[in-house]
Amino acid sequence: MSGAQGKAAEIAHAVAIVAEVDKSRIDTRMEQGWIKKCAETPEESIRLAKESMERKEAMSIAYHGNIVDLLEYASAERIHIDLLSDQTSCHNVYNGGYCPVGITFEERTRLLQEDQTKFRKLVDETLVRHFNAIKGLVAEGTYFFDYGNAFMKSVFDAGVTEISKNGRDDKDGFIWPSYVEDIMGPMLFDYGYGPFRWVCLSGKHEDLKATDRAAMEAIDPERRYQDRDNYNWIRDAEKNQLVVGTEARILYQDAQGRIDIALKFNQLVREGKIGPVMIGRDHHDVSGTDSPFRETSNIKDGSNVTADMAVQCYAGNAARGMSLIALHNGGGTGIGKAINGGFGLVLDGSELVDDIIRSAISWDVMGGVARRNWARNEHSMETSIAFNKEKNGSDHITIPYLTDDEAVKRAVEKYVK
Repeated sequence: MSGAQGKAAEIAHAVAIVAEVDKSRIDTRMEQGWIKKCAETPEESIRLAKESMERKEAMSIAYHGNIVDLLEYASAERIHIDLLSDQTSCHNVYNGGYCPVGITFEERTRLLQEDQTKFRKLVDETLVRHFNAIKGLVAEGTYFFDYGNAFMKSVFDAGVTEISKNGRDDKDGFIWPSYVEDIMGPMLFDYGYGPFRWVCLSGKHEDLKATDRAAMEAIDPERRYQDRDNYNWIRDAEKNQLVVGTEARILYQDAQGRIDIALKFNQLVREGKIGPVMIGRDHHDVSGTDSPFRETSNIKDGSNVTADMAVQCYAGNAARGMSLIALHNGGGTGIGKAINGGFGLVLDGSELVDDIIRSAISWDVMGGVARRNWARNEHSMETSIAFNKEKNGSDHITIPYLTDDEAVKRAVEKYVK
């Protein structure tokens, strides 16, 4: 349990049940205040959720048990679930990332060490049941989205070809959308919005609050609804008690937003108002990761299986002077299923860092927008055209020619025998 799901539900004024087999994870999140209640049975979980819904109160509930038991109970009892997803570590499904139903967490740990063959068999059987439970709930109106954690790929590998969109293999994706396909891609990544991060290296909470204020000043909440959401997020960050360790924040911003905020931070450092700040981003971003089942799943021109973008992003960041640059395999979806490029830049107050911010962050973000623009994603094309006008004379993104698909099809049929 990352804890993020429960906290997100409360911030959104929703009621969430988050299943977790490891009680120690639940205890940690309850101590931190990121989970409010814990239930030991599916029945108790649903009862607590219904009570909060009737009172119209936001609530985060941990169910100490297997998600399959919870979903099968909800399906059998015809309990409507509005939103459903899965964030188990299916990128490592046979090595502890996914716990079979019907056994305790302790038994799972023992089987991992003593009987891998039996463990794999139980995992596959559970994945099939998990799929069937979700299918039943979706048929009754539940919206299920895949987190991109290789859950649907694991279901396919367990023998459920029904989950494949083309009924044969995983090349065309699966019957339910990745949340990048339905949500993150068209609403955020296509515009360049992604998880911008910073850490106050002084370790002082006052510095973090100063960066919050600076970030708010840099955001125009009237520009787009995404900016309104992000403005509200950072405005309420202190109230929502998001810090659990390092004095750090994460805030979705587009290229210009990230540049503006980073320049403000560097100015604060230059003026001695805060200590040094390190900026970066999650690998789950616009340009830094190639992963056909998650980050690049809404790129439909056939290039989603390539890893060029992440490598070019990495190399460009190195050439432009980022403090730390990383390129690695895996990351959330599993080894062989993603290439990730990451960076970190220390803001020391220097004018040199101002120049790096303007050059490198634009490269880091707009490469992914360009890629989506070439795939004819509508909002990426709009964003790229606007970028070209603003950066006329310095930077430029090639805009694709739009064609009449039917005309192309007729020409192919006429001339290609």
